[in-house]
Amino acid sequence: MTALLTILVLVFILVAIWQMVKIFDLSQVGLSENDQVATDKDNSLNGYLMIGFLAFIYIITIVSVVKWGDLPLLSNAASEHGPGIDNLMIISLVIIFIVQTITQFLLHYFAFKYKGEKGKKALFFADNNTLEAIWTIIPVITLAGLIIYGLFTWTSIMNINEDDDPIVVELYAQQFNWKARYAGADNTLGNANVRLIDIDKANILGVDESDPNAQDDIITSELHLPVGKPVLFKMRSQDVLHSAYMPHFRAQMNCVPGMITQFSFTPTITTAEMRQNPDMVDKVAHINKIRQENSKELVAEGGEALDAYEFDYLLLCNKICGKSHYNMQMKIIVETEEEYNAWLKEQKVFKNSLVTN
Repeated sequence: MTALLTILVLVFILVAIWQMVKIFDLSQVGLSENDQVATDKDNSLNGYLMIGFLAFIYIITIVSVVKWGDLPLLSNAASEHGPGIDNLMIISLVIIFIVQTITQFLLHYFAFKYKGEKGKKALFFADNNTLEAIWTIIPVITLAGLIIYGLFTWTSIMNINEDDDPIVVELYAQQFNWKARYAGADNTLGNANVRLIDIDKANILGVDESDPNAQDDIITSELHLPVGKPVLFKMRSQDVLHSAYMPHFRAQMNCVPGMITQFSFTPTITTAEMRQNPDMVDKVAHINKIRQENSKELVAEGGEALDAYEFDYLLLCNKICGKSHYNMQMKIIVETEEEYNAWLKEQKVFKNSLVTN
């Protein structure tokens, strides 16, 4: 109720201010000094301001390119299709940069060059089919090229080659954590439904206990992937719309309640190798420097020092799914096939993980 009253008061204040401005404008009618018609001096001032703003735009752009233009995010793709996605992004950025540079210059320069002057009448064309064709056809060709390139890139990613025999893994989303379910030795996931969830028996994903394909499934809280092996992810959501986002693998797919979505990729860089990436080494060092500074303040206030940060691939939720959305993540470990197989052997299969009464 208090919030409603506050909003109403603010609305009434704004209406009152608007009415006062209108009254002031009416009271100034007939005064030569309040003609409200732009003079040559006004037009000249605005023309120079436009040039000044153009210079500001270019200075900010140059500073940004010099300081942050190395685009390290586009140099650490860890999946086979990642470079293709990065290439599409770079091409789009280059085209946008060129178009923005040219159009902003023309916009601001023409505003200055053709500013209003007393006795000067602008030359204009009421209709020019050639100009209209040019500024219509060029954007159409450019956008069509980007869209077609993007569609081919997307199709090449989403077309799963069954001959590659990908490892099948389910990503199960719920507020506010992830679970991974591996298909086991038969590489076939057992049937599952949220209506089959039985907390008392530790069947937290609603896996069908009577399905033979489900008996060797493996449920984990950490995602391990073998390098160089294609992985097919089947995605489910227990409650609301989530989005499985793995930034270093250039992978993202919504997890929709009531249906199964999928995405596949082949990891190309192990976690250990990515930790040695020069860009990643610099990033980790920068993060730990900040953490050390924050730790001093925490210790001074009687708290505990922050642990040193170490890089890990992460599975994140990229949809705002609730109050703890920011903390919905799962570690991804990319390792050699031997390390992956050794880890997999240590995991308990579904039939042995159920709690019997």
